Amino acid sequence: MQGDTTVQAEHLAHQFQLEGSIESITVFGTGHINDTFRIKNSDTTAPDYLLQRINHLVFPDVGPMMENIAKVTEHLKAKSSSQYTSLTIIPTREGRLFCKDEHGNYWRIFIFMKDLISYDIVETTEQIYEGGKAFGAFLRDLSDISAADLFTTLSRFHDVPWRVGNLRQAVKRNVKNREEASRKLIRFAFDQAERMSQVQKLGDQGRLPLRVTHNDTKFNNVLLDRNGKGRCVIDLDTVMPGYVHFDFGDGVRTSVSTAAEDEKDIDKIQIDLKRFEAYSNGYLEATRNILTPLELELLPLAGAMLAYIMGIRFLTDFLMGDVYYKIHHPEQNLQRARAQLTLCDRILERMDDLKAII
Repeated sequence: MQGDTTVQAEHLAHQFQLEGSIESITVFGTGHINDTFRIKNSDTTAPDYLLQRINHLVFPDVGPMMENIAKVTEHLKAKSSSQYTSLTIIPTREGRLFCKDEHGNYWRIFIFMKDLISYDIVETTEQIYEGGKAFGAFLRDLSDISAADLFTTLSRFHDVPWRVGNLRQAVKRNVKNREEASRKLIRFAFDQAERMSQVQKLGDQGRLPLRVTHNDTKFNNVLLDRNGKGRCVIDLDTVMPGYVHFDFGDGVRTSVSTAAEDEKDIDKIQIDLKRFEAYSNGYLEATRNILTPLELELLPLAGAMLAYIMGIRFLTDFLMGDVYYKIHHPEQNLQRARAQLTLCDRILERMDDLKAII
């Protein structure tokens, strides 16, 4: 950060209850939603901090979202027997969870965890196990909070029937004349719609417990210590009411595939059963005592469901003219949709193996 930007960041930082004094402020991380900066403290006895500009276009209800995060982090900190730590929000000098600048941007500060590391790419099955265990412990340690007490930050985020409805509208409108190019994927999406809607429909019927879920369980949202042990779940903006399959499924989707999310060569897209077993072992070690028989029965389907959701979201955006996701070439959303729906299909092909592992 240079010049006026540094001055603005320092001005914002001084609105919060920081210890010590600011030595430097630098851009931090690889996140795609919020802008994040590390505040290095000149006082070695005081912590460093993370300053974030919240993307209020993605998260328009900043107040309720921050209240969710505060409720969850305070509850997790009270679990003194847990091996896991939690984020710490630094309040403003007025005691608020965030501040708003003169341009209408929202800002918050967390304590920076110096000795913990995140990985954008999974390197070992041991890491996958630790990631699964950390996300499972997150669900377990929040299982005594009523999901009804939390605000729904992103409405219908993982609601498959609603997502399918959006796809049907996009196909019907066909605003960019792209229906023909994506016809095979559209057919697969509609053929699988009923099967992929099971969790939502059972939840709507009250047969699955509504839980406090993370809803964005990518591997880089777990911090590990220097010994490779999971210690902290981060990126809590999407914490809200949901079903366990949302978290388990997204962890599977992002951990077990042998290819990138937008892999062009679909022959490279397979699932690694050893990775699935590692993630499942970790997740169930933490959660097996709280999950219901029906939740466990549906876990093998969860990875396919989350790959399906991402696939039809990409496909819908392609048909609508790429209005939501950033693209680097004209058919990237189609490529992403093909990769995710192929991953969904690959997981479904191995369903018997996944059930045996669970």
